[in-house]
Amino acid sequence: MSTLVTRRRGALWRGMARHSTPYLFLAPFAIAFLVFLLFPIIYALLISFSHWKNGGPQWAGLFQYTNIFSDSIFWQSLVNALVILVIQVPVMLLLAVIAAALLNSPRLRFKSVFQLGFFLPILIDNVAYSLTFSFILANNGLLNQLLGMIGIAPIPWLNSMFWSKVAVMIAMTWHWTGYNVVILLGGLQNVPPEIYEAARVDGAGPIRQWFSITIPMLRPLLVLEFILSTIGTLQLFTEPYILTAGGPDNSSLTPVLYLYQVGFQQFHFGYASALAYILAVIIAIFSFVQLRLTGGGAIA
Repeated sequence: MSTLVTRRRGALWRGMARHSTPYLFLAPFAIAFLVFLLFPIIYALLISFSHWKNGGPQWAGLFQYTNIFSDSIFWQSLVNALVILVIQVPVMLLLAVIAAALLNSPRLRFKSVFQLGFFLPILIDNVAYSLTFSFILANNGLLNQLLGMIGIAPIPWLNSMFWSKVAVMIAMTWHWTGYNVVILLGGLQNVPPEIYEAARVDGAGPIRQWFSITIPMLRPLLVLEFILSTIGTLQLFTEPYILTAGGPDNSSLTPVLYLYQVGFQQFHFGYASALAYILAVIIAIFSFVQLRLTGGGAIA
């Protein structure tokens, strides 16, 4: 009798161990997700409804959120990000499409070398390449020295309200174009060559093939890249922080950089949390509108 009970208990424990093994493997991720992602999100939401007084948070309701509507600096930072978004992202994606089409050409030799050259900037850390561009675009930097050699006056890349935005766009375009090239190149390589052959038989030239085949086939990837670029631009921090520190006169200030200044320089944690949630809502709205306008990137 005791042997039978022992066997049943052993079978029960083995069954429990077998069913619990997947959960044990998932436990590290679940714990990390709860501690480092879910808890900060919930805590930041609670903090956004409070203000700090006497070393601790006190309930303030919607006070922090109502202040945002009258915060001219935040709205200026958002406009700065939108200017970069409207100008830099289309230029970057256009360059990426052209480069991907050239790299996909059967006439191009040493493709792997050129592909590696386009992808190398992605491997460089944001801080490292931003510091490099801060030296290149300085008043006596390499770019101004080259311009001086051809008789062009130095440009205040980092000290002008206009050129500071241009400097950020130049750095971002150099760093992120290659990333988009690699994605688009993968899409082009999946286009059956028979489609282009049929188009040539029907008399379609390179330009007609470009607009009638290449662009429509890349539409889902272009929509994806545009949405990702929109999110990345609205979350822009490293480049303006290192290149211009948001100046001059907040001309290159971005929402995340302003959030950083409010939270970690002025120590208004409640207001910074409210800014973070408002920015998250704005990003969600932009992404939703883009998906609706483009039909989710479906090929027509």
